[in-house]
Amino acid sequence: MRYDLVVRSRRAVLGDGERPAAVAVRDGRIAAVLPYDAPPPEAAESADLGDVALLPGLVDTHVHVNEPGRTHWEGFATATRAAAAGGVTTIVDMPLNSLPPTVDVAALEVKRAAAAGQVHVDVGFWGGAIPGNAAGLRGLHEAGVYGFKCFLSPSGVDEFPPLDGAGLREAMREIASFGGLMVVHAEDPRLLAEPAGPTYPQFLASRPGEAEARAVEEVIAAVRETGARAHILHVSSAACLEPLAAARARGVPISAETCPHYLTLTAEEVAGPEYKCCPPIREAANRDALWDALAAGVLSCIVSDHSPSTPDLKVPDFAAAWGGVSSLQLGLSAIWTEASGRGYGLRDVVRWMAEGPAALAGLAGKGAIAPGNDADLVAFDTGADFVVDATALHHRNPITPYDGRTLTGVVRATWLRGRRVTGEKPLGALL
Repeated sequence: MRYDLVVRSRRAVLGDGERPAAVAVRDGRIAAVLPYDAPPPEAAESADLGDVALLPGLVDTHVHVNEPGRTHWEGFATATRAAAAGGVTTIVDMPLNSLPPTVDVAALEVKRAAAAGQVHVDVGFWGGAIPGNAAGLRGLHEAGVYGFKCFLSPSGVDEFPPLDGAGLREAMREIASFGGLMVVHAEDPRLLAEPAGPTYPQFLASRPGEAEARAVEEVIAAVRETGARAHILHVSSAACLEPLAAARARGVPISAETCPHYLTLTAEEVAGPEYKCCPPIREAANRDALWDALAAGVLSCIVSDHSPSTPDLKVPDFAAAWGGVSSLQLGLSAIWTEASGRGYGLRDVVRWMAEGPAALAGLAGKGAIAPGNDADLVAFDTGADFVVDATALHHRNPITPYDGRTLTGVVRATWLRGRRVTGEKPLGALL
C-alpha cells in the first residue's frame, strides 16, 4: 500500500505511551501506525528521526493574534509561523485585542477575512461574551466559534468590557441552551487594586491570589445555576485549586488551564516588564502547587496565553506596562525543560499541551497520533539545548521573558496534515 509520507521514530508518543513506531500518512491523515522496524512501506516521502521524538502537533487554545486592528502587535502570518516553529499546529484565537473584537458574526467574518491566505497552521476562533450581546451568542456558535470568552474584571481594552454576576449568568444560560462553552478570565474586581508603586512586588500585591479564587467560586456557582460548561483560563494561583478540585469531584462541568510562564518562571526572578501579565507570575512555592495540580488532573491544559505588544508598551513601570507574555514559539521547550527536571515525561507533556486543549475545544482529529487523525506531527529533539534570542523568534516583536535563557528541547520539523511547514508558503486552514 502506497503512502504519501512515512515518519519513523524510536520515541513516538502515542496514546498508550512512548515507543518505536512508523507513522504512515495518506491524503493528510494518519493512515496507519506501524512497527518501527517493519519493512519500509512504499511512500512518496519518508523520514527516520532515530532517537528524536515524534509528537502529535500541539494545540494552543489561548492565543491573542490581534489582527485586524492591532496587527503591529502581532498578526496571523507572524503568529502562525511562530506556532509552527514551536511545534504548535493548531491555535484558537482569542476574541479581544483585535479591532473589532469577535463579539458578533460580522466581526468574525472580518477576522476570518483578515486571516485568509496567511496562516501557517490551522486556526480556529473563540467568540466574546460582553455586556449586551447574549442574544447574539447562538449566531456566533452557529458561525463556527469554539466557545465564548468573558472577563469578570477589566480586560485592559475598552472595547471588551467585563461581565458582572448577572451578565455572566445571562450569557451562560444562553450558552447552555445550545450546549456551548464559556471560558473565563477569573479575577474578582473587588479584590484588585491599583499598584501602590512601579515595582513588581507592588504590582503582584495588587492582584492577590484570593481574587482568582473568589472569581472561580463565582463561576462554579454560575455553572451550577445555569447548567453551562465553563473553563477557567490561565490559572496562576494555587488558591484556585481546592475549589476547582471540589467542584470537579461533585461532577460540576468545569475545567481549568495554566500557562508556561506560571510553571517555569517565578516572582522572585522577575527582571523587567516583559514578565508582566494578568493574573501575575507568583512565587516558587505557588509554582510547585500548579505542577501538582497538573499531575492530579485538576488542571487539564497548558496553553500559552500569548499576548504580545509593541516594545513601547512594555515600559519599566509595572503599574503602567502592558500585561502580556510573548511565548508562543517557546512553550514546548520551556515546559519540557521544567517538566523533565521534575520527573515528567513526554507522554505527560502531550497530554497537557495537545490532547487536553484539543478536547477542551472539541477539535476532532487533533492532538494525538492515531489512525484517522490529521497528520499533524512534530520532530522534537529532547536533548538539545539552545539559548533564546528574542530577535530570532518569528513573533512580530522581539519581546519575551525567556530572552537569554537556556532551554532544553528543539523542534526539528513540523508537519501539518502530512506537509512539512517551512514558514514560506502558508499551509494552514481556518477551522
